[in-house]
Amino acid sequence: MAVEPTALADANAAATAQGENAQHAASVATPWWRGAVIYQIYPRSFLDSDGNGVGDLPGILARLDYIASLGVDAIWIAPFFKSPMADFGYDIADYHAVDPLFGTLHDFDRLLAAAHARGLRVMIDQVLSHTSIEHAWFRESRRSRDNPKADWYVWADAKPDGTPPNNWLSIFGGPAWTWEPRRQQYYLHNFLDAQPDLNFHNPAVRAAALDNVRFWLDRGVDGVRLDAINFCFHDALLRDNPPKPAHARTGRGFSADNPYAFQYHWYNNTQPENLAFLEQLRALLERYPGTAALGEIASEDSLATMAEYTQPGRLHMGYSFELLTEEFSARHVRETVSTLEAGLRAGWPCWAISNHDVARVATRWGGANPSSAQITQMSVLALCLRGSICVYQGEELGLPEAEVPFEALRDPYGIAFWPNFKGRDGCRTPMPWDDSDKAGFTKGAPWLPLPLAHRKLAVAVQERDAQSPLQRFRAFVAWRKRQPALRGGAIRLLDLPEPLLGFVRSAGGDEILALFNLDSDPRSVALPAGAWRTLAHAGPDAGRIDRNTAHLPAFGVLFARGA
Repeated sequence: MAVEPTALADANAAATAQGENAQHAASVATPWWRGAVIYQIYPRSFLDSDGNGVGDLPGILARLDYIASLGVDAIWIAPFFKSPMADFGYDIADYHAVDPLFGTLHDFDRLLAAAHARGLRVMIDQVLSHTSIEHAWFRESRRSRDNPKADWYVWADAKPDGTPPNNWLSIFGGPAWTWEPRRQQYYLHNFLDAQPDLNFHNPAVRAAALDNVRFWLDRGVDGVRLDAINFCFHDALLRDNPPKPAHARTGRGFSADNPYAFQYHWYNNTQPENLAFLEQLRALLERYPGTAALGEIASEDSLATMAEYTQPGRLHMGYSFELLTEEFSARHVRETVSTLEAGLRAGWPCWAISNHDVARVATRWGGANPSSAQITQMSVLALCLRGSICVYQGEELGLPEAEVPFEALRDPYGIAFWPNFKGRDGCRTPMPWDDSDKAGFTKGAPWLPLPLAHRKLAVAVQERDAQSPLQRFRAFVAWRKRQPALRGGAIRLLDLPEPLLGFVRSAGGDEILALFNLDSDPRSVALPAGAWRTLAHAGPDAGRIDRNTAHLPAFGVLFARGA
């Protein structure tokens, strides 16, 4: 029987009060990062304060009120350290210095204090597995085979015929080894040749990496996002990676034209020695109460590695790329979550559906012209999975992937693989703050072009529309905060036919049913056993309950509480 509007309002009011009381009680014992919404900022594309066309730390500071208005719990700032920018900051030349392009160390301290004043936690990127070729450590290491830093990077002799020591490949294409004439040896780089890999088998390297993290913990950061954390160790025997059959050559941005997909990467990353280092890292963080580590994990079995890396005493949480691929279906989401849950045990997941490395989700999952309801549904779905969630800047606006012409490309990955793979610039274009020519991002020439389609979806435009993706995102995050079951509860996945996805989140005796219709046509489905009453929410078009059946509109969502 359908619930009458008055009764529904009363029930919702009571449930809200109950949820808020439970949330207050839980917050006393629950760490801030469990169930947190973490807003990822790519600083060079967020806001330019000095007119040079590149975003900076003062630009982030100027928009903290906007970020706080989204209701998120924390910000994660991509690298802003001193760097020659071969990979736009993921090639660090000095871990303790802010690159002048982004500002000063004083600017960071002001940003940190201002964020804390608004109740926002601050996480920063730490790139531990490799440095820039311009780092002082590498400049010394490459000079000779007997200097104090000689063993700080991964060096190996050539084979008798002069070729690299093994068959390892770089993610960015070609061999993962580059010849260094000063030492008459090859050095390893899992990414660009300008990003040499550190030798984590050397205890001095591990100690130095921890010192770099400690520097920022001492300044007051609340956590670290660990880039490519499973790449710290390599196989000490330098064994060849085995070949991968053609049907299995899939992965993050990999296609048949990237030879990286031709191998099982069993030996160039994800080595067992890394677990002990993660425990050292966790021990360091434990000395700074309230801090957390989020690991980026991309391995041959990322879900298994994610479960392993987030066990007690290791990382607080981790995320992988399973929901950052082009595959999107109820089955894929259900299988990804259920596989992770089966192995996770005491670990804690984090989910992301967009970031600075992949095409924007509005295009990747929604196609050429996703509806507003579909865009909102994507965010709502991610926000309802068990775990924490990273939201990439512009995701709350429903920005589509930008088309960047070849002559404007900056990403070396895209330049190398054009036109089959266009790289990462399409998700890195500047944040549109208004609908002016330069979108309120800069007074100069932006480092990447600003698409007209993005200006039409600018923050200022969407603030004026109560039903915009931005307004719905903001409202749903606020609603989610009042539901302890969604923020930190257990998850039970339902076996539903495509294109329906459903699960029950539960905490402290409270159960919330979440149903998603991923199709452009309305769908109906039988409710799971039990008595359910619909919940008003701030997501996309809501479904309704008629007796024991849920009716969902196109791209609709239904939430119901167990009676």
